[in-house]
Amino acid sequence: MGTGLNVTKADGIARIVLNSPPINLFTFDFFLETAQVIADLAVDDDVRVVLLSSSNPDFFIAHFDVAAILTFPTSSPPATELNSYHVMCETLRTMPKATIAVIEGRIGGGGSELALSCDMRFAALPSADHPGAVFSQPEVALGIIPGGSGTQRLSRLMGRSRALEVVLGCDDFDAIEAERYGWVNRSLPTDGLWPFVERLAKRIASFPAHAIAAGKQSVILAEKEVPQDLLAEGNAFSATLGGPGAREAMEKFLRDGGQTRDVELNLGSLFD
Repeated sequence: MGTGLNVTKADGIARIVLNSPPINLFTFDFFLETAQVIADLAVDDDVRVVLLSSSNPDFFIAHFDVAAILTFPTSSPPATELNSYHVMCETLRTMPKATIAVIEGRIGGGGSELALSCDMRFAALPSADHPGAVFSQPEVALGIIPGGSGTQRLSRLMGRSRALEVVLGCDDFDAIEAERYGWVNRSLPTDGLWPFVERLAKRIASFPAHAIAAGKQSVILAEKEVPQDLLAEGNAFSATLGGPGAREAMEKFLRDGGQTRDVELNLGSLFD
Protein backbone atom coordinates (compact mmCIF):
# COMPACT_ATOMS: atom_id res chain seq x y z
CA MET A 1 0.00 0.00 0.00
CA GLY A 2 1.01 3.63 -0.47
CA THR A 3 1.18 6.20 2.29
CA GLY A 4 -2.52 7.03 2.08
CA LEU A 5 -3.99 3.79 3.43
CA ASN A 6 -3.41 0.98 5.84
CA VAL A 7 -5.48 -2.14 5.17
CA THR A 8 -5.78 -5.22 7.36
CA LYS A 9 -8.12 -8.21 7.24
CA ALA A 10 -9.08 -10.63 9.99
CA ASP A 11 -12.15 -12.63 11.02
CA GLY A 12 -14.21 -11.45 8.06
CA ILE A 13 -13.56 -7.74 8.71
CA ALA A 14 -11.44 -5.54 6.43
CA ARG A 15 -10.17 -2.37 8.10
CA ILE A 16 -9.24 0.59 5.90
CA VAL A 17 -7.39 3.24 7.91
CA LEU A 18 -6.97 6.55 6.06
CA ASN A 19 -3.50 7.95 6.63
CA SER A 20 -2.44 10.92 4.51
CA PRO A 21 -1.10 13.70 6.79
CA PRO A 22 -1.63 16.43 7.67
CA ILE A 23 -5.38 16.62 6.91
CA ASN A 24 -6.15 13.50 4.83
CA LEU A 25 -6.70 15.69 1.78
CA PHE A 26 -8.21 13.59 -0.99
CA THR A 27 -5.56 14.13 -3.66
CA PHE A 28 -6.01 12.36 -6.97
CA ASP A 29 -3.43 9.68 -6.08
CA PHE A 30 -5.00 9.12 -2.65
CA PHE A 31 -8.41 8.79 -4.30
CA LEU A 32 -7.14 6.28 -6.87
CA GLU A 33 -5.52 4.18 -4.14
CA THR A 34 -8.72 4.24 -2.09
CA ALA A 35 -10.88 3.36 -5.09
CA GLN A 36 -8.68 0.38 -5.94
CA VAL A 37 -8.77 -0.97 -2.39
CA ILE A 38 -12.57 -0.66 -2.30
CA ALA A 39 -12.89 -2.40 -5.67
CA ASP A 40 -10.66 -5.26 -4.49
CA LEU A 41 -12.55 -5.72 -1.23
CA ALA A 42 -15.88 -5.78 -3.06
CA VAL A 43 -14.95 -9.12 -4.64
CA ASP A 44 -13.02 -10.59 -1.69
CA ASP A 45 -15.01 -13.60 -0.51
CA ASP A 46 -13.20 -13.62 2.84
CA VAL A 47 -14.61 -10.19 3.76
CA ARG A 48 -18.10 -9.62 5.14
CA VAL A 49 -17.65 -6.20 6.74
CA VAL A 50 -15.56 -3.19 5.61
CA LEU A 51 -14.62 -0.61 8.26
CA LEU A 52 -13.33 2.83 7.22
CA SER A 53 -11.63 5.09 9.75
CA SER A 54 -8.73 7.53 10.03
CA SER A 55 -5.41 7.42 11.87
CA ASN A 56 -5.73 11.20 12.34
CA PRO A 57 -8.05 12.07 15.25
CA ASP A 58 -8.71 15.53 13.79
CA PHE A 59 -9.54 14.58 10.18
CA PHE A 60 -11.37 11.70 8.52
CA ILE A 61 -10.96 13.26 5.07
CA ALA A 62 -10.89 17.05 4.81
CA HIS A 63 -12.30 17.09 1.24
CA PHE A 64 -11.14 16.59 -2.34
CA ASP A 65 -8.07 18.55 -3.42
CA VAL A 66 -9.31 21.93 -4.70
CA ALA A 67 -6.06 22.50 -6.57
CA ALA A 68 -6.78 19.29 -8.50
CA ILE A 69 -10.37 20.39 -9.20
CA LEU A 70 -8.96 23.55 -10.77
CA THR A 71 -7.32 21.34 -13.42
CA PHE A 72 -10.60 19.69 -14.46
CA PRO A 73 -11.99 20.67 -17.88
CA THR A 74 -14.49 23.51 -17.71
CA SER A 75 -16.40 22.53 -20.83
CA SER A 76 -17.17 19.01 -21.96
CA PRO A 77 -20.15 17.15 -23.42
CA PRO A 78 -22.53 15.52 -20.92
CA ALA A 79 -21.22 12.19 -19.66
CA THR A 80 -23.10 9.00 -20.44
CA GLU A 81 -21.36 6.87 -17.79
CA LEU A 82 -20.61 7.39 -14.12
CA ASN A 83 -17.30 9.08 -13.38
CA SER A 84 -14.62 7.23 -11.42
CA TYR A 85 -15.53 8.90 -8.12
CA HIS A 86 -19.16 7.88 -8.45
CA VAL A 87 -18.06 4.34 -9.34
CA MET A 88 -16.04 4.14 -6.12
CA CYS A 89 -18.95 5.45 -4.06
CA GLU A 90 -21.44 3.13 -5.74
CA THR A 91 -19.13 0.19 -5.10
CA LEU A 92 -19.30 1.00 -1.39
CA ARG A 93 -23.07 1.31 -1.52
CA THR A 94 -23.71 -1.88 -3.49
CA MET A 95 -20.93 -4.34 -2.59
CA PRO A 96 -22.29 -7.51 -0.93
CA LYS A 97 -20.68 -6.59 2.41
CA ALA A 98 -21.64 -4.26 5.23
CA THR A 99 -19.69 -0.99 4.92
CA ILE A 100 -19.21 1.18 8.01
CA ALA A 101 -17.50 4.57 8.44
CA VAL A 102 -16.18 5.62 11.85
CA ILE A 103 -15.77 9.40 12.01
CA GLU A 104 -13.81 10.95 14.87
CA GLY A 105 -12.69 14.28 13.36
CA ARG A 106 -13.55 16.68 10.57
CA ILE A 107 -15.07 15.35 7.36
CA GLY A 108 -16.11 17.40 4.37
CA GLY A 109 -16.71 17.48 0.64
CA GLY A 110 -15.61 14.29 -1.08
CA GLY A 111 -14.74 12.74 2.27
CA SER A 112 -18.31 13.21 3.43
CA GLU A 113 -19.54 11.72 0.16
CA LEU A 114 -17.33 8.67 0.67
CA ALA A 115 -18.79 8.13 4.15
CA LEU A 116 -22.33 8.83 2.94
CA SER A 117 -21.92 5.96 0.47
CA CYS A 118 -21.27 3.52 3.30
CA ASP A 119 -24.16 1.52 4.73
CA MET A 120 -23.66 3.00 8.20
CA ARG A 121 -21.84 5.92 9.78
CA PHE A 122 -20.95 6.38 13.45
CA ALA A 123 -19.47 9.59 14.87
CA ALA A 124 -17.61 10.79 17.93
CA LEU A 125 -19.42 13.30 20.15
CA PRO A 126 -17.62 16.43 21.36
CA SER A 127 -15.66 16.05 24.60
CA ALA A 128 -13.87 18.39 26.96
CA ASP A 129 -10.63 18.17 24.97
CA HIS A 130 -11.80 17.45 21.41
CA PRO A 131 -14.57 18.80 19.15
CA GLY A 132 -15.42 15.31 17.94
CA ALA A 133 -16.71 14.70 14.44
CA VAL A 134 -17.53 17.82 12.39
CA PHE A 135 -19.30 17.60 9.03
CA SER A 136 -19.51 19.96 6.05
CA GLN A 137 -20.23 20.22 2.34
CA PRO A 138 -18.37 23.44 1.39
CA GLU A 139 -18.62 23.17 -2.39
CA VAL A 140 -21.23 25.84 -3.19
CA ALA A 141 -19.05 28.44 -1.42
CA LEU A 142 -16.37 27.52 -3.97
CA GLY A 143 -18.67 28.01 -6.95
CA ILE A 144 -19.34 24.31 -7.53
CA ILE A 145 -21.66 21.65 -6.06
CA PRO A 146 -21.12 18.39 -4.19
CA GLY A 147 -20.45 16.26 -7.25
CA GLY A 148 -19.33 12.96 -5.75
CA SER A 149 -22.79 11.72 -4.67
CA GLY A 150 -23.47 14.28 -1.91
CA THR A 151 -26.61 15.87 -3.34
CA GLN A 152 -28.16 12.45 -3.87
CA ARG A 153 -27.11 10.79 -0.62
CA LEU A 154 -27.99 13.74 1.62
CA SER A 155 -31.45 14.27 0.15
CA ARG A 156 -32.26 10.57 0.54
CA LEU A 157 -30.98 10.42 4.11
CA MET A 158 -32.26 13.67 5.61
CA GLY A 159 -34.90 14.99 3.22
CA ARG A 160 -34.98 17.89 0.78
CA SER A 161 -35.04 20.85 3.18
CA ARG A 162 -32.23 19.69 5.44
CA ALA A 163 -30.13 18.61 2.47
CA LEU A 164 -30.51 22.10 1.00
CA GLU A 165 -29.49 23.65 4.32
CA VAL A 166 -26.32 21.54 4.26
CA VAL A 167 -25.51 22.03 0.56
CA LEU A 168 -26.33 25.73 0.26
CA GLY A 169 -25.28 26.81 3.76
CA CYS A 170 -21.75 25.36 3.59
CA ASP A 171 -21.55 25.44 7.38
CA ASP A 172 -20.14 23.06 9.97
CA PHE A 173 -22.36 20.50 11.72
CA ASP A 174 -21.21 18.85 14.92
CA ALA A 175 -21.92 15.20 15.70
CA ILE A 176 -25.03 16.05 17.70
CA GLU A 177 -26.60 17.90 14.77
CA ALA A 178 -25.38 15.28 12.31
CA GLU A 179 -27.21 12.54 14.18
CA ARG A 180 -30.35 14.66 14.50
CA TYR A 181 -30.33 15.38 10.75
CA GLY A 182 -29.66 11.78 9.73
CA TRP A 183 -26.12 12.33 8.45
CA VAL A 184 -24.99 9.49 10.75
CA ASN A 185 -26.65 6.51 12.40
CA ARG A 186 -25.47 7.40 15.88
CA SER A 187 -23.09 9.78 17.61
CA LEU A 188 -21.40 8.27 20.64
CA PRO A 189 -18.98 9.39 23.38
CA THR A 190 -15.37 8.92 22.35
CA ASP A 191 -14.76 6.14 24.85
CA GLY A 192 -17.84 4.26 23.67
CA LEU A 193 -17.55 4.73 19.91
CA TRP A 194 -15.10 2.00 19.03
CA PRO A 195 -16.45 -0.61 21.47
CA PHE A 196 -19.90 -0.15 19.90
CA VAL A 197 -18.61 -0.34 16.32
CA GLU A 198 -16.33 -3.30 17.02
CA ARG A 199 -19.19 -5.27 18.56
CA LEU A 200 -21.48 -4.46 15.63
CA ALA A 201 -18.85 -5.33 13.00
CA LYS A 202 -17.95 -8.62 14.67
CA ARG A 203 -21.61 -9.48 15.10
CA ILE A 204 -22.38 -8.92 11.41
CA ALA A 205 -19.20 -10.71 10.30
CA SER A 206 -20.29 -13.81 12.26
CA PHE A 207 -23.40 -14.24 10.12
CA PRO A 208 -23.60 -16.20 6.81
CA ALA A 209 -22.12 -14.18 3.95
CA HIS A 210 -24.98 -14.99 1.57
CA ALA A 211 -27.53 -13.67 4.06
CA ILE A 212 -25.59 -10.44 4.61
CA ALA A 213 -25.43 -9.91 0.84
CA ALA A 214 -29.10 -10.76 0.31
CA GLY A 215 -30.27 -8.55 3.16
CA LYS A 216 -28.30 -5.60 1.84
CA GLN A 217 -29.45 -6.16 -1.75
CA SER A 218 -33.07 -6.26 -0.65
CA VAL A 219 -32.71 -2.90 1.11
CA ILE A 220 -30.97 -1.45 -1.97
CA LEU A 221 -34.03 -2.32 -4.05
CA ALA A 222 -35.91 0.41 -2.19
CA GLU A 223 -33.45 3.03 -3.49
CA LYS A 224 -34.74 3.95 -6.92
CA GLU A 225 -32.73 5.22 -9.89
CA VAL A 226 -29.55 6.03 -7.97
CA PRO A 227 -27.07 5.53 -10.87
CA GLN A 228 -28.97 7.77 -13.28
CA ASP A 229 -29.39 10.43 -10.58
CA LEU A 230 -25.64 10.31 -9.91
CA LEU A 231 -24.98 10.71 -13.62
CA ALA A 232 -27.14 13.84 -13.62
CA GLU A 233 -25.31 15.13 -10.53
CA GLY A 234 -21.95 14.55 -12.20
CA ASN A 235 -23.00 16.50 -15.27
CA ALA A 236 -24.31 19.33 -13.09
CA PHE A 237 -20.99 19.41 -11.23
CA SER A 238 -19.05 19.58 -14.50
CA ALA A 239 -21.24 22.45 -15.67
CA THR A 240 -20.47 24.48 -12.53
CA LEU A 241 -16.72 24.26 -13.15
CA GLY A 242 -17.06 26.80 -15.94
CA GLY A 243 -19.61 28.93 -14.11
CA PRO A 244 -19.05 32.64 -13.46
CA GLY A 245 -16.75 33.07 -10.49
CA ALA A 246 -16.07 29.40 -9.82
CA ARG A 247 -12.36 29.51 -10.58
CA GLU A 248 -11.99 32.77 -8.68
CA ALA A 249 -13.77 31.32 -5.63
CA MET A 250 -11.57 28.22 -5.57
CA GLU A 251 -8.39 30.25 -6.04
CA LYS A 252 -9.43 32.60 -3.24
CA PHE A 253 -10.10 29.60 -1.00
CA LEU A 254 -6.53 28.42 -1.53
CA ARG A 255 -5.09 31.93 -1.01
CA ASP A 256 -7.04 32.27 2.25
CA GLY A 257 -5.44 29.16 3.67
CA GLY A 258 -7.78 26.42 2.50
CA GLN A 259 -6.12 23.00 2.72
CA THR A 260 -3.89 24.11 5.60
CA ARG A 261 -4.46 22.45 8.95
CA ASP A 262 -5.34 25.55 10.97
CA VAL A 263 -7.91 26.86 8.51
CA GLU A 264 -9.43 23.45 7.84
CA LEU A 265 -10.02 22.91 11.56
CA ASN A 266 -12.50 25.82 11.43
CA LEU A 267 -13.54 25.60 7.80
CA GLY A 268 -17.10 26.86 8.24
CA SER A 269 -15.88 30.19 9.63
CA LEU A 270 -13.86 30.81 6.44
CA PHE A 271 -17.12 31.50 4.62
CA ASP A 272 -18.69 33.80 7.27
